[in-house]
Amino acid sequence: MSEPTSARTVRGEDEVVDLCRELIRIDTSNYGDHSGPGERAAAEYVAEKLADVGLEPKIIESHRGRASTVARIEGEDPSRPALLIHGHTDVVPANAHDWTHHPFSGEIADGCVWGRGAVDMKDMDAMTLAVVRDRLRSGRKPPRDIVLAFLADEEAGGTYGARHLVDKHPDLFEGVTEAIGEVGGFSFTVNENLRLYLVETAQKGMHWMRLTVDGTAGHGSMTNNDNAITELCEAVGRLGRHRWPVRMTPTVRSFLDELSDALGTPLDPEDMDATLAKLGGIAKMIGATLRNSAAPTMLGAGYKVNVIPGQATAHVDGRFLPGHEEEFLADLDRLLGPRVRREDVHADKALETGFDGDLVDAMQSALRAEDPIARAVPYMLSGGTDAKSFDDLGIRCFGFAPLQLPPELDFAGMFHGVDERVPVDGLKFGVRVLDRFLDAC
Repeated sequence: MSEPTSARTVRGEDEVVDLCRELIRIDTSNYGDHSGPGERAAAEYVAEKLADVGLEPKIIESHRGRASTVARIEGEDPSRPALLIHGHTDVVPANAHDWTHHPFSGEIADGCVWGRGAVDMKDMDAMTLAVVRDRLRSGRKPPRDIVLAFLADEEAGGTYGARHLVDKHPDLFEGVTEAIGEVGGFSFTVNENLRLYLVETAQKGMHWMRLTVDGTAGHGSMTNNDNAITELCEAVGRLGRHRWPVRMTPTVRSFLDELSDALGTPLDPEDMDATLAKLGGIAKMIGATLRNSAAPTMLGAGYKVNVIPGQATAHVDGRFLPGHEEEFLADLDRLLGPRVRREDVHADKALETGFDGDLVDAMQSALRAEDPIARAVPYMLSGGTDAKSFDDLGIRCFGFAPLQLPPELDFAGMFHGVDERVPVDGLKFGVRVLDRFLDAC
Protein backbone atom coordinates (compact mmCIF):
# COMPACT_ATOMS: atom_id res chain seq x y z
CA MET A 1 0.00 0.00 0.00
CA SER A 2 1.27 3.47 -0.86
CA GLU A 3 2.17 5.84 1.92
CA PRO A 4 -0.33 8.65 2.49
CA THR A 5 0.68 11.88 0.82
CA SER A 6 1.45 13.62 4.10
CA ALA A 7 4.03 10.97 5.02
CA ARG A 8 5.79 10.85 1.67
CA THR A 9 9.14 12.62 1.52
CA VAL A 10 11.19 12.60 -1.67
CA ARG A 11 14.48 14.39 -1.29
CA GLY A 12 14.61 14.92 -5.03
CA GLU A 13 12.10 17.71 -4.49
CA ASP A 14 14.87 19.70 -2.86
CA GLU A 15 16.98 19.89 -6.01
CA VAL A 16 14.57 19.60 -8.93
CA VAL A 17 14.13 23.36 -9.25
CA ASP A 18 17.87 24.00 -9.34
CA LEU A 19 18.35 21.20 -11.87
CA CYS A 20 15.66 22.70 -14.10
CA ARG A 21 17.15 26.20 -13.84
CA GLU A 22 20.66 24.97 -14.60
CA LEU A 23 19.45 23.04 -17.65
CA ILE A 24 17.57 26.08 -18.95
CA ARG A 25 20.73 28.19 -18.63
CA ILE A 26 22.49 25.85 -21.07
CA ASP A 27 21.50 27.26 -24.46
CA THR A 28 20.62 24.26 -26.64
CA SER A 29 18.67 26.13 -29.33
CA ASN A 30 18.04 23.91 -32.34
CA TYR A 31 17.73 25.77 -35.65
CA GLY A 32 17.55 22.56 -37.63
CA ASP A 33 20.79 23.14 -39.53
CA HIS A 34 23.65 22.62 -37.01
CA SER A 35 24.05 26.41 -36.69
CA GLY A 36 23.03 26.38 -33.03
CA PRO A 37 25.21 25.65 -30.01
CA GLY A 38 24.29 21.96 -30.01
CA GLU A 39 23.50 19.76 -27.04
CA ARG A 40 27.01 18.72 -26.02
CA ALA A 41 27.15 20.94 -22.93
CA ALA A 42 23.77 19.65 -21.74
CA ALA A 43 24.81 16.05 -22.40
CA GLU A 44 27.94 16.54 -20.29
CA TYR A 45 25.93 18.21 -17.52
CA VAL A 46 23.50 15.28 -17.41
CA ALA A 47 26.33 12.73 -17.52
CA GLU A 48 28.03 14.44 -14.58
CA LYS A 49 24.84 14.37 -12.52
CA LEU A 50 24.34 10.67 -13.25
CA ALA A 51 27.97 9.70 -12.66
CA ASP A 52 27.82 11.55 -9.33
CA VAL A 53 25.43 8.87 -8.03
CA GLY A 54 27.28 5.87 -9.39
CA LEU A 55 25.97 5.37 -12.92
CA GLU A 56 28.17 4.97 -15.98
CA PRO A 57 26.54 7.20 -18.59
CA LYS A 58 27.55 7.17 -22.25
CA ILE A 59 27.73 10.34 -24.31
CA ILE A 60 27.12 9.63 -27.98
CA GLU A 61 27.77 12.34 -30.54
CA SER A 62 26.10 11.93 -33.94
CA HIS A 63 27.52 15.15 -35.39
CA ARG A 64 29.87 17.73 -33.96
CA GLY A 65 28.16 19.13 -30.86
CA ARG A 66 25.01 17.03 -31.30
CA ALA A 67 25.27 14.74 -28.29
CA SER A 68 22.92 12.48 -26.32
CA THR A 69 23.45 10.80 -22.94
CA VAL A 70 22.28 7.27 -22.13
CA ALA A 71 22.56 5.26 -18.89
CA ARG A 72 21.04 2.08 -17.46
CA ILE A 73 19.92 1.52 -13.87
CA GLU A 74 19.87 -2.07 -12.70
CA GLY A 75 16.53 -3.13 -11.26
CA GLU A 76 15.66 -5.63 -8.56
CA ASP A 77 14.65 -8.16 -11.20
CA PRO A 78 16.86 -7.81 -14.31
CA SER A 79 14.95 -10.68 -15.94
CA ARG A 80 11.94 -8.41 -16.37
CA PRO A 81 11.61 -6.23 -19.49
CA ALA A 82 13.21 -2.80 -19.06
CA LEU A 83 11.52 0.61 -19.05
CA LEU A 84 12.84 3.58 -21.03
CA ILE A 85 12.54 7.14 -19.68
CA HIS A 86 13.45 9.56 -22.46
CA GLY A 87 13.67 13.31 -22.73
CA HIS A 88 15.28 15.74 -25.14
CA THR A 89 17.69 18.51 -24.19
CA ASP A 90 17.36 20.68 -27.30
CA VAL A 91 14.91 23.57 -27.44
CA VAL A 92 13.43 25.76 -30.14
CA PRO A 93 15.04 29.21 -30.49
CA ALA A 94 13.79 32.20 -28.50
CA ASN A 95 14.02 35.97 -29.04
CA ALA A 96 14.90 37.53 -25.68
CA HIS A 97 13.29 40.87 -26.61
CA ASP A 98 9.87 39.22 -26.62
CA TRP A 99 10.13 37.72 -23.13
CA THR A 100 9.28 39.09 -19.71
CA HIS A 101 12.32 37.28 -18.30
CA HIS A 102 15.34 36.26 -20.34
CA PRO A 103 14.62 32.87 -21.96
CA PHE A 104 17.95 31.40 -20.82
CA SER A 105 18.03 32.82 -17.31
CA GLY A 106 16.03 30.15 -15.50
CA GLU A 107 14.61 32.93 -13.37
CA ILE A 108 12.06 32.21 -10.65
CA ALA A 109 9.12 34.62 -10.63
CA ASP A 110 5.45 34.35 -9.71
CA GLY A 111 5.95 30.83 -8.41
CA CYS A 112 7.34 29.56 -11.72
CA VAL A 113 10.67 28.72 -13.33
CA TRP A 114 10.86 30.75 -16.55
CA GLY A 115 12.82 29.96 -19.66
CA ARG A 116 12.98 28.21 -22.98
CA GLY A 117 12.54 24.52 -22.29
CA ALA A 118 10.71 24.99 -18.99
CA VAL A 119 7.90 22.74 -20.28
CA ASP A 120 9.46 21.45 -23.51
CA MET A 121 11.11 19.62 -21.93
CA LYS A 122 13.82 20.43 -19.43
CA ASP A 123 11.23 20.17 -16.66
CA MET A 124 10.91 16.42 -17.25
CA ASP A 125 14.69 16.11 -17.67
CA ALA A 126 15.12 17.76 -14.27
CA MET A 127 12.40 15.66 -12.62
CA THR A 128 13.97 12.47 -13.96
CA LEU A 129 17.43 13.48 -12.75
CA ALA A 130 16.07 14.47 -9.34
CA VAL A 131 14.23 11.18 -8.82
CA VAL A 132 17.08 9.01 -10.07
CA ARG A 133 19.69 10.80 -7.98
CA ASP A 134 17.57 10.49 -4.84
CA ARG A 135 16.84 6.80 -5.38
CA LEU A 136 20.45 5.89 -6.11
CA ARG A 137 21.77 7.84 -3.12
CA SER A 138 19.38 5.97 -0.84
CA GLY A 139 19.92 2.57 -2.49
CA ARG A 140 16.33 2.21 -3.71
CA LYS A 141 16.39 0.09 -6.84
CA PRO A 142 13.44 0.16 -9.24
CA PRO A 143 11.56 -3.14 -9.74
CA ARG A 144 13.11 -3.54 -13.21
CA ASP A 145 15.93 -2.07 -15.28
CA ILE A 146 15.50 1.57 -16.27
CA VAL A 147 17.19 3.02 -19.36
CA LEU A 148 17.61 6.79 -19.26
CA ALA A 149 18.03 8.70 -22.53
CA PHE A 150 18.59 12.46 -22.70
CA LEU A 151 18.45 13.18 -26.41
CA ALA A 152 19.58 15.68 -29.01
CA ASP A 153 17.61 17.07 -31.95
CA GLU A 154 14.02 16.21 -31.07
CA GLU A 155 12.86 19.66 -32.15
CA ALA A 156 14.04 18.98 -35.72
CA GLY A 157 12.73 15.44 -36.01
CA GLY A 158 15.33 13.52 -33.99
CA THR A 159 17.69 12.65 -36.85
CA TYR A 160 20.77 13.41 -34.74
CA GLY A 161 19.30 12.11 -31.49
CA ALA A 162 16.77 9.30 -31.05
CA ARG A 163 16.87 8.24 -34.69
CA HIS A 164 20.67 8.01 -34.62
CA LEU A 165 20.62 5.90 -31.46
CA VAL A 166 17.91 3.57 -32.72
CA ASP A 167 19.68 3.05 -36.04
CA LYS A 168 23.31 2.93 -34.86
CA HIS A 169 23.14 1.88 -31.19
CA PRO A 170 20.02 -0.26 -30.68
CA ASP A 171 21.91 -2.38 -28.13
CA LEU A 172 21.53 0.46 -25.65
CA PHE A 173 17.81 -0.37 -25.51
CA GLU A 174 18.13 -4.12 -25.22
CA GLY A 175 15.18 -5.62 -23.36
CA VAL A 176 13.14 -2.38 -23.32
CA THR A 177 9.44 -2.94 -23.99
CA GLU A 178 7.81 0.25 -22.68
CA ALA A 179 8.70 3.93 -22.43
CA ILE A 180 7.54 7.21 -20.99
CA GLY A 181 8.39 10.62 -22.37
CA GLU A 182 7.08 14.12 -22.89
CA VAL A 183 3.73 15.90 -23.30
CA GLY A 184 1.56 13.80 -21.06
CA GLY A 185 0.54 13.47 -17.44
CA PHE A 186 -0.36 17.15 -17.08
CA SER A 187 -3.54 18.19 -15.31
CA PHE A 188 -6.79 19.71 -16.56
CA THR A 189 -9.01 20.88 -13.71
CA VAL A 190 -12.67 20.05 -14.36
CA ASN A 191 -13.99 21.21 -10.97
CA GLU A 192 -13.07 21.13 -7.29
CA ASN A 193 -13.73 17.39 -7.18
CA LEU A 194 -11.96 16.23 -10.35
CA ARG A 195 -8.69 16.79 -12.16
CA LEU A 196 -8.02 14.92 -15.37
CA TYR A 197 -4.41 14.02 -16.15
CA LEU A 198 -3.92 13.60 -19.87
CA VAL A 199 -1.63 10.68 -20.73
CA GLU A 200 -0.46 10.61 -24.33
CA THR A 201 -1.23 7.29 -26.02
CA ALA A 202 -1.27 8.47 -29.63
CA GLN A 203 0.29 11.13 -31.82
CA LYS A 204 -0.23 12.40 -35.32
CA GLY A 205 2.18 11.56 -38.10
CA MET A 206 4.05 14.24 -39.99
CA HIS A 207 4.90 15.35 -43.48
CA TRP A 208 7.03 18.48 -43.39
CA MET A 209 7.02 19.50 -47.04
CA ARG A 210 8.58 21.82 -49.55
CA LEU A 211 6.23 22.98 -52.30
CA THR A 212 7.67 24.25 -55.58
CA VAL A 213 6.14 25.91 -58.63
CA ASP A 214 8.11 26.69 -61.78
CA GLY A 215 6.98 29.54 -63.98
CA THR A 216 8.29 31.90 -66.61
CA ALA A 217 10.77 34.51 -65.46
CA GLY A 218 10.45 38.03 -66.85
CA HIS A 219 10.27 41.76 -66.33
CA GLY A 220 7.91 42.87 -63.60
CA SER A 221 6.36 45.55 -65.82
CA MET A 222 5.21 43.12 -68.51
CA THR A 223 2.20 40.84 -68.73
CA ASN A 224 2.99 37.35 -67.50
CA ASN A 225 0.34 34.65 -67.24
CA ASP A 226 2.83 32.09 -65.94
CA ASN A 227 3.85 33.74 -62.67
CA ALA A 228 5.17 31.10 -60.25
CA ILE A 229 4.39 33.25 -57.22
CA THR A 230 0.75 33.68 -58.22
CA GLU A 231 0.29 29.97 -58.84
CA LEU A 232 1.95 28.99 -55.58
CA CYS A 233 0.11 31.55 -53.46
CA GLU A 234 -3.24 30.43 -54.80
CA ALA A 235 -2.41 26.83 -53.95
CA VAL A 236 -1.12 27.72 -50.49
CA GLY A 237 -4.23 29.78 -49.88
CA ARG A 238 -6.47 26.84 -50.74
CA LEU A 239 -4.46 24.63 -48.44
CA GLY A 240 -4.35 27.07 -45.54
CA ARG A 241 -8.10 27.77 -45.63
CA HIS A 242 -9.19 24.17 -46.09
CA ARG A 243 -11.31 22.76 -43.27
CA TRP A 244 -10.36 19.11 -42.99
CA PRO A 245 -13.13 16.67 -42.05
CA VAL A 246 -13.42 15.30 -38.51
CA ARG A 247 -12.04 11.77 -38.17
CA MET A 248 -12.71 10.08 -34.82
CA THR A 249 -9.79 7.84 -33.83
CA PRO A 250 -10.02 5.34 -30.91
CA THR A 251 -7.88 7.52 -28.60
CA VAL A 252 -9.85 10.70 -29.29
CA ARG A 253 -13.14 8.84 -28.87
CA SER A 254 -11.93 7.46 -25.53
CA PHE A 255 -10.86 10.93 -24.39
CA LEU A 256 -14.22 12.44 -25.34
CA ASP A 257 -16.06 9.65 -23.52
CA GLU A 258 -13.99 10.35 -20.39
CA LEU A 259 -14.59 14.08 -20.76
CA SER A 260 -18.32 13.55 -21.24
CA ASP A 261 -18.42 11.53 -18.02
CA ALA A 262 -16.35 14.13 -16.16
CA LEU A 263 -18.54 17.01 -17.31
CA GLY A 264 -21.74 15.08 -16.78
CA THR A 265 -22.99 16.01 -20.22
CA PRO A 266 -23.08 14.23 -23.59
CA LEU A 267 -20.69 15.54 -26.22
CA ASP A 268 -21.86 15.69 -29.81
CA PRO A 269 -19.17 14.58 -32.29
CA GLU A 270 -21.02 16.60 -34.93
CA ASP A 271 -20.61 19.78 -32.89
CA MET A 272 -16.99 19.75 -31.83
CA ASP A 273 -16.81 23.54 -31.57
CA ALA A 274 -19.13 23.39 -28.56
CA THR A 275 -17.02 20.61 -27.04
CA LEU A 276 -13.76 22.50 -27.50
CA ALA A 277 -15.27 25.62 -25.95
CA LYS A 278 -15.40 23.71 -22.65
CA LEU A 279 -11.69 22.90 -22.65
CA GLY A 280 -10.08 26.29 -22.16
CA GLY A 281 -6.39 26.46 -23.03
CA ILE A 282 -6.00 22.80 -23.99
CA ALA A 283 -8.59 23.19 -26.76
CA LYS A 284 -5.73 24.06 -29.10
CA MET A 285 -4.10 20.70 -28.44
CA ILE A 286 -7.27 18.60 -28.51
CA GLY A 287 -8.85 20.42 -31.46
CA ALA A 288 -5.86 19.58 -33.63
CA THR A 289 -6.38 15.85 -33.00
CA LEU A 290 -9.80 15.78 -34.63
CA ARG A 291 -8.58 16.34 -38.16
CA ASN A 292 -5.63 16.05 -40.48
CA SER A 293 -3.93 19.42 -40.89
CA ALA A 294 -1.54 21.30 -43.15
CA ALA A 295 -0.21 24.67 -42.00
CA PRO A 296 1.80 26.83 -44.44
CA THR A 297 4.79 28.12 -42.49
CA MET A 298 7.34 29.58 -44.94
CA LEU A 299 7.38 31.31 -48.34
CA GLY A 300 10.30 32.07 -50.64
CA ALA A 301 10.61 33.64 -54.10
CA GLY A 302 12.30 36.37 -56.06
CA TYR A 303 15.35 38.56 -55.64
CA LYS A 304 14.35 41.98 -57.06
CA VAL A 305 11.13 43.97 -57.10
CA ASN A 306 11.00 44.35 -60.89
CA VAL A 307 11.88 40.74 -61.75
CA ILE A 308 9.28 37.99 -61.91
CA PRO A 309 11.11 34.88 -60.66
CA GLY A 310 11.06 31.58 -62.46
CA GLN A 311 10.40 29.62 -59.27
CA ALA A 312 8.56 30.00 -55.98
CA THR A 313 8.67 27.75 -52.91
CA ALA A 314 6.73 27.26 -49.69
CA HIS A 315 7.05 24.99 -46.67
CA VAL A 316 4.12 23.28 -45.00
CA ASP A 317 3.79 21.48 -41.68
CA GLY A 318 1.49 18.58 -42.47
CA ARG A 319 0.09 16.28 -39.76
CA PHE A 320 -2.10 13.24 -40.26
CA LEU A 321 -4.15 11.11 -37.89
CA PRO A 322 -3.31 7.44 -37.24
CA GLY A 323 -4.78 5.38 -40.06
CA HIS A 324 -5.40 8.38 -42.32
CA GLU A 325 -2.11 9.03 -44.10
CA GLU A 326 -3.31 7.95 -47.57
CA GLU A 327 -6.41 10.10 -47.28
CA PHE A 328 -4.29 13.04 -46.16
CA LEU A 329 -1.90 12.82 -49.09
CA ALA A 330 -4.73 12.41 -51.61
CA ASP A 331 -6.54 15.46 -50.23
CA LEU A 332 -3.28 17.38 -50.23
CA ASP A 333 -2.60 16.74 -53.92
CA ARG A 334 -6.16 17.63 -54.84
CA LEU A 335 -5.92 20.96 -53.02
CA LEU A 336 -2.50 21.85 -54.42
CA GLY A 337 -3.27 21.04 -58.04
CA PRO A 338 -1.07 19.67 -60.84
CA ARG A 339 1.35 22.61 -61.04
CA VAL A 340 2.69 22.24 -57.52
CA ARG A 341 5.48 19.77 -56.81
CA ARG A 342 5.74 18.56 -53.24
CA GLU A 343 8.65 16.78 -51.55
CA ASP A 344 9.09 15.70 -47.97
CA VAL A 345 11.64 17.56 -45.85
CA HIS A 346 10.91 15.20 -42.97
CA ALA A 347 8.25 12.52 -42.68
CA ASP A 348 7.35 10.16 -39.86
CA LYS A 349 4.55 7.86 -38.85
CA ALA A 350 1.56 8.29 -36.59
CA LEU A 351 1.37 6.25 -33.38
CA GLU A 352 -1.47 4.84 -31.30
CA THR A 353 -1.59 2.37 -28.42
CA GLY A 354 -4.23 1.32 -25.93
CA PHE A 355 -4.75 2.81 -22.50
CA ASP A 356 -4.32 -0.39 -20.54
CA GLY A 357 -1.80 -2.61 -18.80
CA ASP A 358 0.32 -2.58 -15.67
CA LEU A 359 2.22 0.57 -16.66
CA VAL A 360 -1.03 2.54 -17.01
CA ASP A 361 -2.14 1.17 -13.64
CA ALA A 362 1.14 2.44 -12.15
CA MET A 363 0.48 5.90 -13.58
CA GLN A 364 -3.05 5.94 -12.20
CA SER A 365 -2.01 4.85 -8.71
CA ALA A 366 0.94 7.27 -8.53
CA LEU A 367 -1.23 10.21 -9.55
CA ARG A 368 -4.04 9.37 -7.14
CA ALA A 369 -1.61 8.93 -4.25
CA GLU A 370 -0.45 12.53 -4.70
CA ASP A 371 -3.76 14.01 -5.87
CA PRO A 372 -6.91 12.32 -4.48
CA ILE A 373 -9.10 13.89 -7.20
CA ALA A 374 -6.88 12.72 -10.06
CA ARG A 375 -8.13 10.63 -12.98
CA ALA A 376 -5.74 9.67 -15.76
CA VAL A 377 -7.24 9.66 -19.26
CA PRO A 378 -5.76 8.95 -22.70
CA TYR A 379 -5.33 11.65 -25.33
CA MET A 380 -3.67 12.17 -28.68
CA LEU A 381 -0.78 14.61 -29.18
CA SER A 382 -1.14 16.81 -32.25
CA GLY A 383 2.63 16.97 -32.67
CA GLY A 384 5.29 14.29 -32.54
CA THR A 385 8.02 13.12 -30.16
CA ASP A 386 11.02 10.81 -30.10
CA ALA A 387 8.54 8.00 -29.44
CA LYS A 388 8.30 7.65 -33.23
CA SER A 389 11.89 6.41 -33.34
CA PHE A 390 11.60 4.13 -30.32
CA ASP A 391 8.46 2.55 -31.77
CA ASP A 392 10.72 1.05 -34.46
CA LEU A 393 12.32 -1.07 -31.73
CA GLY A 394 8.92 -2.43 -30.71
CA ILE A 395 8.75 -0.19 -27.64
CA ARG A 396 5.28 0.80 -26.48
CA CYS A 397 5.43 4.53 -25.78
CA PHE A 398 3.42 6.84 -23.53
CA GLY A 399 3.63 10.55 -22.80
CA PHE A 400 3.88 10.81 -19.02
CA ALA A 401 5.70 13.82 -17.57
CA PRO A 402 3.42 14.49 -14.59
CA LEU A 403 2.59 18.07 -13.66
CA GLN A 404 -0.20 19.46 -11.50
CA LEU A 405 -1.01 22.84 -13.04
CA PRO A 406 -3.05 25.83 -11.88
CA PRO A 407 -6.28 26.02 -13.90
CA GLU A 408 -5.47 29.50 -15.19
CA LEU A 409 -2.12 28.54 -16.77
CA ASP A 410 -2.25 28.32 -20.57
CA PHE A 411 -0.17 25.14 -20.67
CA ALA A 412 -0.66 24.49 -24.39
CA GLY A 413 0.53 28.02 -25.11
CA MET A 414 3.80 27.35 -23.29
CA PHE A 415 5.04 24.97 -25.99
CA HIS A 416 7.30 26.98 -28.33
CA GLY A 417 5.64 30.11 -27.00
CA VAL A 418 6.86 33.34 -25.42
CA ASP A 419 7.25 33.42 -21.61
CA GLU A 420 7.42 29.62 -21.29
CA ARG A 421 7.35 28.66 -17.62
CA VAL A 422 6.59 25.81 -15.25
CA PRO A 423 5.22 26.09 -11.70
CA VAL A 424 7.71 25.28 -8.95
CA ASP A 425 5.03 23.29 -7.14
CA GLY A 426 4.34 21.42 -10.37
CA LEU A 427 7.95 20.29 -10.59
CA LYS A 428 7.92 19.02 -7.01
CA PHE A 429 4.61 17.26 -7.61
CA GLY A 430 6.12 15.59 -10.67
CA VAL A 431 9.08 14.30 -8.65
CA ARG A 432 6.78 12.69 -6.08
CA VAL A 433 4.59 11.10 -8.75
CA LEU A 434 7.54 9.77 -10.74
CA ASP A 435 9.06 8.32 -7.58
CA ARG A 436 5.84 6.46 -6.80
CA PHE A 437 5.53 5.40 -10.43
CA LEU A 438 9.00 3.85 -10.39
CA ASP A 439 8.10 1.91 -7.26
CA ALA A 440 5.14 0.38 -9.08
CA CYS A 441 6.39 0.07 -12.65
